Amino acid sequence: MDKKLLIETLNFRHACKLFDETKKISDDDMNFILESARLAPSSFGMEHCRLLVIKNQEIKKELKPICWNQNQIDSCDSLVVLIAKHKEVSSYEYYHKMFARRGLDEDLTKMYIEKYENYLKNLKSIKCWSEKQCYITASNIMNYSALIGIDSCPIEGFEKQKVETKLGIDEKKESIAILVALGYRANAQSPKIRLDLEDVVTIVY
Repeated sequence: MDKKLLIETLNFRHACKLFDETKKISDDDMNFILESARLAPSSFGMEHCRLLVIKNQEIKKELKPICWNQNQIDSCDSLVVLIAKHKEVSSYEYYHKMFARRGLDEDLTKMYIEKYENYLKNLKSIKCWSEKQCYITASNIMNYSALIGIDSCPIEGFEKQKVETKLGIDEKKESIAILVALGYRANAQSPKIRLDLEDVVTIVY
């Protein structure tokens, strides 16, 4: 594994504010990105995140006014909507199925289910927890996109309820966590600015 290449990839990734509308993501590249999302980690392995990939230009244009009129929304090739399945992950039928697929014996499966149920009981908000899991998936999407030279932009600036209504999302069952725009940059990338490593890391031996 080329570590230098991986660091270069992370430096390449930035919040692209304007995409080149003439450049399209190939089906092969898009499938690679979506597979990286499918394989993202999730708490308890519950796979909290459902993806809605919007390529339709008219829909993107309709979404733009309720997404703070950001140019990324309708200049990107693909707008990925990351949706938290907060109702489903708290459903016994769903989480029993997710634990059962591990092929563990009955007692061990029962133990995991009990731990999970106790965890859910102590959460202040299952919805908030589930949305946080979607951010892990978003990170995979952006980093693996960068690895193959595709730009991205994470978007939290949108009118949540209006976007959910526009996309027909039942807020009692699901909620939008974040949007990720994908495509190819129209302009040169600005320099990446980060704190020094020693300012953000403390190692305890």
